[in-house]
Amino acid sequence: MNVPITDLPRVVIIGGGFAGINLVKQLEKKSLQVVMLDKRNYHTFQPLLYQVSTSGLEPDSIAYPLRKILKKNKNAYFRMADVEHIDDKKQLVETNIGEITYDYLVIATGSKTNFFGNKSVEDNAIWMKTVPQALNLRSLILENLEEATITDDPEKRKSLLNFVIAGAGPTGVELSGAIAELRRNVVPKDYQDIDPEEIHIHLIEGLDKVLPPMSDTSSANAQKYLEELGVKIHLNTFVDSYKDQIVKTDKEDLSFHCDTFIWSAGVTGAAIDGLKNGALMEKTNRYNVNTFNQIEGYENVFAIGDIALMKSEDYPKGHPMVAQPAIQQGKHLAKNLVRIINKESLMPFDYYDKGTMATVGRNKAVVDLKNIKFGGAFAWFIWMFIHLLFLVGFRNRIVTFFNWTYSYINYDRAARLIVRPFKAEKLKSPD
Repeated sequence: MNVPITDLPRVVIIGGGFAGINLVKQLEKKSLQVVMLDKRNYHTFQPLLYQVSTSGLEPDSIAYPLRKILKKNKNAYFRMADVEHIDDKKQLVETNIGEITYDYLVIATGSKTNFFGNKSVEDNAIWMKTVPQALNLRSLILENLEEATITDDPEKRKSLLNFVIAGAGPTGVELSGAIAELRRNVVPKDYQDIDPEEIHIHLIEGLDKVLPPMSDTSSANAQKYLEELGVKIHLNTFVDSYKDQIVKTDKEDLSFHCDTFIWSAGVTGAAIDGLKNGALMEKTNRYNVNTFNQIEGYENVFAIGDIALMKSEDYPKGHPMVAQPAIQQGKHLAKNLVRIINKESLMPFDYYDKGTMATVGRNKAVVDLKNIKFGGAFAWFIWMFIHLLFLVGFRNRIVTFFNWTYSYINYDRAARLIVRPFKAEKLKSPD
């Protein structure tokens, strides 16, 4: 990999998500050599992927070069590589571009889409974990609208204008709301030969409420906002299959003909082959870690972020697989790595829950803080401010701010371009 040999202890970080970049930022000017590995050369701000897929933002607004994050650290190196195996006996990481040894290894690979063994959904649905997948979805939505304007088959037109989303967590709720806003504000301007009332948006959820991780108050508000936007919600409903443009559910009288079926019903850890038995919790595919983020059975191998399963009295199933635990664990592990080098005792990680939020549409969002639950326009402005604050890079914040301002004033979406045509049966981007 052409990484210089040095006397400094080498920390290899696998993954450039929230956990990885917050770790590497804190290791600037420390007596460590840092090597970051990722199969992409950019960090993705995943909370805003849905805006790329619904023509609200271009991908360069939510992506940031990893090399630019590392450039201030003269002892930090980035290699674009797909990690294939970890040899813990030789302290070696094997990738598609070669091998690299480590003194300390940090696994920050995040999560991937969980299909719960449903092969027909995995093969035929579209999902959204990466920028290429978000662009695929954007193209598919716009291509289906274009095709609907020219088809003479009423049943085909109905299928093209049906949008079905499985999973009413934050991603599903935000996608549903964004497509509904597209129907309300863009279709009447761009597609005069499509009646917006022809477009149907269905949100399917297996539990008895939308936004299951959030409070009942926020869930009820989110459902009300979605229904005001015309989204049809189907609770206590599970998807059985998706094949030949038909979504079948566990209810005999409920199925959908649709050309756009989006799966946002769950994630699982993106683990790497090679560590000892017992290191991985097979059900969740996350690494068992102690309060120092050390993987069970190891002192020099750590896991942070979504891939780490740190159980506690407050979090018996581990921390939620969202950005805040990843950010906090990345920063905390940096301090502990320095303590290790200085031969000091490690400090346990203590997660501070800053709250949860989700946006539904224009002037519609919900926020759960420790003692306060609220929704509406004020929650929406708070949601925008927080997401701008956590975007990586000043340029990305400015571009996103002006895009949102333009959309707010003009009721428009500036990024409705089909730059990479998509057909589900021919093109599928991996997680």
